[in-house]
Amino acid sequence: MEVKQLRTQEDVKKLDPGKRKFFSAKHEEILSGATTDIYFIRTRQALVGLGLDKTHVAAEIFPRKSGIFCGLDEVLNLLEDQEVEVWALPEGSKFEEKEIVMRIVGPYDNFGIYETAILGILANSSGWATAAFEVKEAAGDKPVYCFGARHVHPAVAPVMERSAIIGGADGASCILGAKIAGMEPAGTVPHAFFLIVGDTVKGAMAYDQLMPEEAPRLILVDTFKDEAEEALRVAEALQDRLYGIRLDTPSERGGVTPDLVKEIRHRLEVAGFSHVKIFVSGGLNPEKIRILKEAGADAFGVGSYISGAQPIDMTMDIKEVEGKPLTKRGRIPGITNNPRLKRML
Repeated sequence: MEVKQLRTQEDVKKLDPGKRKFFSAKHEEILSGATTDIYFIRTRQALVGLGLDKTHVAAEIFPRKSGIFCGLDEVLNLLEDQEVEVWALPEGSKFEEKEIVMRIVGPYDNFGIYETAILGILANSSGWATAAFEVKEAAGDKPVYCFGARHVHPAVAPVMERSAIIGGADGASCILGAKIAGMEPAGTVPHAFFLIVGDTVKGAMAYDQLMPEEAPRLILVDTFKDEAEEALRVAEALQDRLYGIRLDTPSERGGVTPDLVKEIRHRLEVAGFSHVKIFVSGGLNPEKIRILKEAGADAFGVGSYISGAQPIDMTMDIKEVEGKPLTKRGRIPGITNNPRLKRML
């Protein structure tokens, strides 16, 4: 993609975002530097004036806390035409607080303008991946699906859900996010479907008749009546075709509790439906997942715990200038040895 980068403050003044339906940055705007902090444009202009813009440097990035590394592929796409070396941890790697996760080597002007974007990509993606890792760790061998797209801006929902999959989620509901991660999106139908149909069993029968065979018959059972009663009604109607029931009881009714899961599990088994899985969603976090798993839940849909994860702050420091160890006060000058880094670009 041929994109003209911003080079001076005059370029910034002339930048016209135009009338737009959505306020998220376009790919070419990110590549042009339009999403950077203004001081990187001023730095570029000043260095060009001094003839120092092509000064060869080595810059290192480290996190403020431990987590799961994510966002590498986007950073590589951002820098692929800039004639720099990129060394980094592989995506999905665990990292420790202040461990060097990425090193960029080359003329400063080739990547300095992108510092804001690079740090933002890594901070958010690693935050989401880390949260997904935490819930998957709690779930163990039970599947976890990311349902967090509704909690973030649609422009970044695919990034978030891909990051969740990198972190360990078994799937995602956002169509584009799942597709980018090489998966098919996961999910059935919402409460709105059953409210419009008017009855859980009637809706379940219609879903069974109208959906393709590969779509799992996983039915919400908390829309109208007692969850245990509805679970049995649906099981009786669909028999062996019923893959599972989903519990998404709202907090106004106490949410999904361990006792509720235990009761439904027992009632299904007594009635001869031991094959029916219990899928739980709604306000889940690692602690709740551990408890509900112990109670008999078979799979989990997690939204805001992943989508609302705090970004993991990333910091970039120049550590060498023209081959000489040099950095700001408070940092150790020179390349930091981290044998886990791999040459990526």
